Amino acid sequence: MSEADRLRAILTDILLPVVLAVPLLLFFTGKLRELAIAHRKLTVYASTDSLTQVMNRAAFSTLVEAYLKDVRSAQSRAHGALLVIDADDFKSVNDRFGHDRGDEALVTIASSIKAMLRGPDLVGRLGGEEFGVFLPGATRDQAEIVAERIRRSVHDAPFEPEGAVHRLSVSVGGAVFDHELPFADLFRLADQQLYAAKQHGRNRVAIAPVSGTGRLEAA
Repeated sequence: MSEADRLRAILTDILLPVVLAVPLLLFFTGKLRELAIAHRKLTVYASTDSLTQVMNRAAFSTLVEAYLKDVRSAQSRAHGALLVIDADDFKSVNDRFGHDRGDEALVTIASSIKAMLRGPDLVGRLGGEEFGVFLPGATRDQAEIVAERIRRSVHDAPFEPEGAVHRLSVSVGGAVFDHELPFADLFRLADQQLYAAKQHGRNRVAIAPVSGTGRLEAA
């Protein structure tokens, strides 16, 4: 083989594929990155309430349940609190100002809740005008402080649907636990406290610890 043929073979069989492979590799790497970003976005969209931009009920309950299971598997002492937050007399907001303003009120409430939370805390919209907040590792005192801050934050939030201030308010029920229990039981107990807060006049907080038998202790 002549020198010219040898050089031509090197160019054709080695250098040309290498030259072509680099842009192709970059192209496919870019496409894979785009697909990964798109997948992450879809995951976020699927787990986020489109109106309030907090987690939806499925994502919230799944993450709380995962935390409780992780604690059980690690054989650690589970403790924390679940708050259930419900807007007071929300039907009157929709009836008086319309559903668009009602949506604005829900966004205001969600923002007020998020502003009062710590880094590891979770918040989700459970449905309608009801929200859930999970406080991993929180004591009863800490849960009461966070719940009261949320109540005040919502009450003080600016909401002026017709150019005049309309005060929003929420009732907060909470269950504080220091032993393992399923999410469904924890939610049921927190919801009982929410009902108690509503029964005692709304715009208030009702927090109670969960006993070793899985019931709420006297407040």
